[in-house]
Amino acid sequence: MEKLVLIIHSLAAIAIIGLILLQQGKGAAAGASFGAGASQTVFGSEGSGNFFTRATAIIATIFFCTSFGLAVIAKNQSQVATQGLVVPATVQQQHIPAASDVPASEIPVTPAPSDVPAVQNEAAPSTNQVEEKKSN
Repeated sequence: MEKLVLIIHSLAAIAIIGLILLQQGKGAAAGASFGAGASQTVFGSEGSGNFFTRATAIIATIFFCTSFGLAVIAKNQSQVATQGLVVPATVQQQHIPAASDVPASEIPVTPAPSDVPAVQNEAAPSTNQVEEKKSN
């Protein structure tokens, strides 16, 4: 069923692209006043605008319906997949001790983090070295 809906969805997408590319723009009507009128159209004196507009609307509706159908199919398959999972009993009954259950002697003491970065003595020259370089 999913493959059939996917095939119809793909064909509708390709048909929409083709129909949109075949449609003429709004500026094409200006050429009719200079002699390029309805005598050259295959779809009659009304022109191809109504045909392509209706066909695009119908195929776009099919495209949206197949999109909705594929979303429903994907949701149903994900529910079936999650219902088949079995959670081991050891994971379900795992006990996490509260802060009051841990003795104070077992709580590791870490120094509070500082916002000031540590400065290494080797990286920063002393004032004596700077004065000696200036005097040379």
